[in-house]
Amino acid sequence: MEQWRYIVTDAMSPAMNMAVDEAILQMHSEGKVPPTVRFYTWDPATLSIGYFQKAMKEINLEEVKRQGLGFVRRATGGRAVLHDQELTYSVIVSEEHPRMPSGVTEAYKIISLGLLHGFQNLGLEAEMVSLASEEEKEKYSSPGSSACFDSPSWYELVVEGKKVAGSAQTRQKGVILQHGSILLDMDVELLFSLLHFPSDRVKQRMMDSFRQKAVTVNEVSPRPVSLQEAIEAFSKGFATGLEVELVPSTLTDEEMALAEELAKTRYGTDEWNLRR
Repeated sequence: MEQWRYIVTDAMSPAMNMAVDEAILQMHSEGKVPPTVRFYTWDPATLSIGYFQKAMKEINLEEVKRQGLGFVRRATGGRAVLHDQELTYSVIVSEEHPRMPSGVTEAYKIISLGLLHGFQNLGLEAEMVSLASEEEKEKYSSPGSSACFDSPSWYELVVEGKKVAGSAQTRQKGVILQHGSILLDMDVELLFSLLHFPSDRVKQRMMDSFRQKAVTVNEVSPRPVSLQEAIEAFSKGFATGLEVELVPSTLTDEEMALAEELAKTRYGTDEWNLRR
C-alpha cells in the first residue's frame, strides 16, 4: 500500500498555519516530500477569509481585534471561517497522482471521502451531498452571508441534512492543496459579530438560516468528542478514503524555514490580508 506522510502540528499562529500548508505544497512540487495529510489547530482562535473576499467590506476588523482573534486570508477560495473549537485538516498531493481525477470537483470528492469515513468513525450518520440536481441545490441553498458553512458546495459533508465540514481547494505548481474545518463546537454569535451586515434584521435572518444549515460534531454526537479523538478518527478516515497508509512524521527543516519566511513576508502582512 502506498505510504503518505501524516503530520499533526502544534497550535500555530494564523500566518504560520497558512504558511506551513504552502511550504508543504512547494516542497511536494519539488519532489522533496511525499503526499501529506496534516491536522492542526490555531492560537489564537482565528477568522480566516477566502482568497477572493473583500476584507474591509465584509469583515468587522475592529471586532476581530477587540475579541483578541487572529485574522488571515487563505490561498484558497470560499468564505469566512472561525477557527476556534475545531480540527483543521490539509491534504497536499500532486495533480498527477493516479488517485486524483483532473477535475476539481471530482478530486474534491476523492479527498472528501476521508472526511466521510472520519465522521463515520465517530459514529455519525454522515453523507456526501452531490448538488447535481436542481432539487438538491434548492434544498441546500442559502441567502448567502460572508460566512462559510452557510450552504454545502459540491460533495460537501452533511449530518442530519446539515453541513458539518467546510473545505476549499487551490492548485499551484501542479499540486492540489485542499484544507478545511471539522467543527467540534461553534460560537455562532461570535462568528456573526465579526461580519458586516446591512442591518441587524438581516444579520438575525442570516444567523437563523445559518443555524438551520450548519451543525457541529458535538451537536449531533451522542457523547462529547475530544480533539484527540477527532484526530484519531479522521486520520483513520483519510487512510481508508484515500486507500493509503499514513506514516506519522514531522515537517522538514526546509519546510519550517520556508514557512517562517512565508509567514513573515505574506500571511502576516496587511498587503496580503487586506489586499481586497
